[in-house]
Amino acid sequence: MDQQEAPIYYGRSVNKVYNQEFIIDSRFKIVKELGHGAYGIVCSAKYDNGSKKFSIQTTFNEIYLYEELMECDMHQIIRSGQPLSDQHYQSFIYQVLCGLNFIHSADVLHRDLKPGNLLVNADCELKICDFGLARGFSENPDENAGFMTEYVATRWYRAPEIMLSFTNYTKAIDIWSVGCILAELLGGKPLFRGKDYVDQLNQILMILGTPPESTLQRIGSHRAQNYVRSLPITRKASYEELFPDANPLALDLLERMLTLDPRERITVRDALNHKYLELWHDPKEEIECQVKFDFKSFETVDGLDEMKQLIMDEVQKFREFLHMQKREEQRQEEEEKELLEQQRQFPAQESMDISQTPYNNLETNIGTPQVEDDYPRPQELDEFTFSNLESSSSMNLFQDMAKPSGEEYIKLEEELGFGLDGAMFNNYCNDHQ
Repeated sequence: MDQQEAPIYYGRSVNKVYNQEFIIDSRFKIVKELGHGAYGIVCSAKYDNGSKKFSIQTTFNEIYLYEELMECDMHQIIRSGQPLSDQHYQSFIYQVLCGLNFIHSADVLHRDLKPGNLLVNADCELKICDFGLARGFSENPDENAGFMTEYVATRWYRAPEIMLSFTNYTKAIDIWSVGCILAELLGGKPLFRGKDYVDQLNQILMILGTPPESTLQRIGSHRAQNYVRSLPITRKASYEELFPDANPLALDLLERMLTLDPRERITVRDALNHKYLELWHDPKEEIECQVKFDFKSFETVDGLDEMKQLIMDEVQKFREFLHMQKREEQRQEEEEKELLEQQRQFPAQESMDISQTPYNNLETNIGTPQVEDDYPRPQELDEFTFSNLESSSSMNLFQDMAKPSGEEYIKLEEELGFGLDGAMFNNYCNDHQ
């Protein structure tokens, strides 16, 4: 239905998308349908910058997510066959790891990382999407019981410990998926393309080789262990032969990501610091979540009304956070404007040479040095003070001195910093005869 024909109710319009009604704010105009699936229906829309105000109602039956439109996903880019440089690979993997670093820092596992869930725009900016299989994670395995055995990850990007029926998996499963994505970028096709559950495990073992017995016992169930032992022993394949044109540093990172033992798999933090991504490394981009996601309380919610209230509470918290962030940005902008205004009104003075003294101008100004007001002047001594100089142990300067000549008198006057009148000079000369 065309947006202009869409009926409007209280600032909201009703639009038909895939024969399903979209009830959205009337300031948004539907452009076209993008797709639909288990995640819901997605369409693109334009924002008509109007002046009407709107609010989120507390009673609702549907949730609409307004997000920036990304032109394509990584799967489409790889399938298109368009040439990509090694710097493209570095940039994409670095952005995935930055996002994963934030996700893991909140104690959340994505569990379904794959090229189709990596959205990319025309500027090669990447975003991770589809958190439908995401779950909370705890270092305590007992706290993970109940939702760690569910279906996870598309088969081709699924970690081997999951294939081996290992239930207490860790954040390392997401790193395995990133390794599979890197391999697909390097080779132009998925590295492990199993036709079913068992074939997927066979594909992994054909490239990574038979795992050591200690690793097998730690990450596999008894049935899985027996199955692996029944297979012929295979040696690890060479990544240099699989990807002959790849950057050696990319292959090094790939090998650290695709290890059978999850305990030996590289962490997201170490991966960000890997030499292969050195060109893109920026601590400002590698932020971490300051709050751990509380999946325990979230997973126990049964009633629809309680779930609605949790969503509304989360929306309100997010709005308050955005408002606080906006106020902080405005405050910083005002401070910067004020500083610039002060700099325009009071331009910086030329810095004074720290070695400058009142006597630096002796060569250009012949005569008595000009003492600036900023510099301390010699203390002025009265007649009484001068007459007692001889009795002062610290200032008995003239004892044993001969009667000064007129020239010596002038020098003495300059050294002491004050003038001697005729009477004082005669008394001084008489006293030192």
